[in-house]
Amino acid sequence: MDKKDRLIHMMIEHDSGDPWMIQHFLKVHELSRIIGMMEGLSEEEMEILEAASMVHDIGIKVSREKYGESSGKLQEKEGPPYARRFLERLEYKENVIDRVCYLVAHHHTYDEIDGRDYQILVEADFLVNLYEKSKGKGAIEKVYEEIFRTESGKKLCRQMFGI
Repeated sequence: MDKKDRLIHMMIEHDSGDPWMIQHFLKVHELSRIIGMMEGLSEEEMEILEAASMVHDIGIKVSREKYGESSGKLQEKEGPPYARRFLERLEYKENVIDRVCYLVAHHHTYDEIDGRDYQILVEADFLVNLYEKSKGKGAIEKVYEEIFRTESGKKLCRQMFGI
C-alpha cells in the first residue's frame, strides 16, 4: 500500500462513525485528482494536491469537540497540526507537508489563492459542496463566475450542473 492509500485509511479512521465526512473527502480527492491531471500538474504538485484534498477538512472533528461548531475559519485554525502529524507519520517530504498544511489553513479563504494546487482544491471542494448542499442553479452560476478559474474545473462544473 502506498502513502496515498495509507493516508486515505488514516482519514477514514479519523472520521470513523461519520460516513458523510468520509464520503466528502473521498469525492473531493477524486475530483482534485481529475482536475489536476487534466490541468497537467507535475508529480510533486499532484502529491501536494492529493494529500491536501484528503486532509482538507481534518479540523472539523476537533473544532466540533473544542468549540461545538466547525466553521471554515475554525477548520483552518485547527486542521494544520493534525494534518502535519498524519503526513509526518507517513514520511512525506517537509516541503510537501508545509504546503499541504498551508492549503488546509486557507481552503476557506478565496481571495488569497496563490497556486494551481490551491485553486484546484477549492474548485473540487465547491463541486462536492454544491452537490451535497443541493444548491440551486443561481447559486451554482454565481460560484462558477466567482470561484472557478481552471478550464478543467469550469468544464466539470458545466457538465455536472448543466450550466
